[in-house]
Amino acid sequence: MRGADVLQESLFTVKTLNDFVPAGHPLRPIREIVNVALQEMDTLFARMYSEFGRESIAPERLLRALILQALYSIRSERQICEQLSYNMLFRWFTGIGMDEAPWDHSTFTKNRDRLLDHDVMRELFGQVISQARARGLLSAEHFSVDGTLIRAWASHKSFVPKDGPPPPQSGSRANPEVDYKGTQRTNDTHASTTDPDARLYTKSAKVGAIPCYMGHVLMENRNALVLDERLTQATGTAEREAALAMLAEQPGARRKTVGADKAYDIAPFIDGCHEIGVTPHVAQNTTRRASAIDERTTRHSGYAVSQVIRKLIETIFGDAKEHGRLRQLKVRGLERARQMFTLAMTVVNLRRLPRLFEASG
Repeated sequence: MRGADVLQESLFTVKTLNDFVPAGHPLRPIREIVNVALQEMDTLFARMYSEFGRESIAPERLLRALILQALYSIRSERQICEQLSYNMLFRWFTGIGMDEAPWDHSTFTKNRDRLLDHDVMRELFGQVISQARARGLLSAEHFSVDGTLIRAWASHKSFVPKDGPPPPQSGSRANPEVDYKGTQRTNDTHASTTDPDARLYTKSAKVGAIPCYMGHVLMENRNALVLDERLTQATGTAEREAALAMLAEQPGARRKTVGADKAYDIAPFIDGCHEIGVTPHVAQNTTRRASAIDERTTRHSGYAVSQVIRKLIETIFGDAKEHGRLRQLKVRGLERARQMFTLAMTVVNLRRLPRLFEASG
């Protein structure tokens, strides 16, 4: 017998949000890891807010929502708030009850500076990676480094001379046509009016420069987890400087190794590694000059292993740009860009840790 197409709603329900989430859903172990990290940050959260006044939206909920935004590639904070109004899975993960109304999207804007002032994203990243360290999932001796360009939220048209008149414009006021052809633009002479921290840069002479920042990652070689991260202005030396800074902060007196591509085959980086007790397993660049890596390094079997594993770092950048909203930043300024990069690297680790936790027992 055919059923009637009639919506029959009951006055009461006995289901909870947990009932709407399948037992094997991949968000379940991620939520456990996130909750442990947020519990360890309770003292930090207490310092962020005054003891008087109206209660704010819990920072734990805001951070869970931002993690969801990166996990599911939701392009704006307005959209994540819209999803929280009807998506039971997102409500369960964030911690919003069925009868509660989600907050307005402007709450993220009002709290962004508070999160920046207390370096909350960096602390969250550290708490997540500390759980992996406690389970013995991190290598303390073998690492890989690399950098990638992160497109800034600025256009070529926004780069105008620091001194002197701007280039001539025509057409629409909202999207004018700027005639900058035939003029040489450099970071020393030009700056963006929309994002002054962005720099014009390219990694290859075959492609044009773009307004961007540069993200850097230190990966441990055991399970290809992000052990440290940085975001800097894009310069010709930023990759090597950030790599040395991250390596220098790694604890332990035992000799370490670091794998890297040909861009790191330069004497200042090689010498800097030796000074901090790190053996550079860098790919040799012999196209136009002699390599700074000698045969004493390349003849060892560990060098070949590092050259294979270091390429896994590209999957980190690919994951972050495809899902973590790093292909095109939606914030301006170096500090806010750093916040987004740290969040994306935290989410990369969160995607990988449940499988590793399950395997390690």
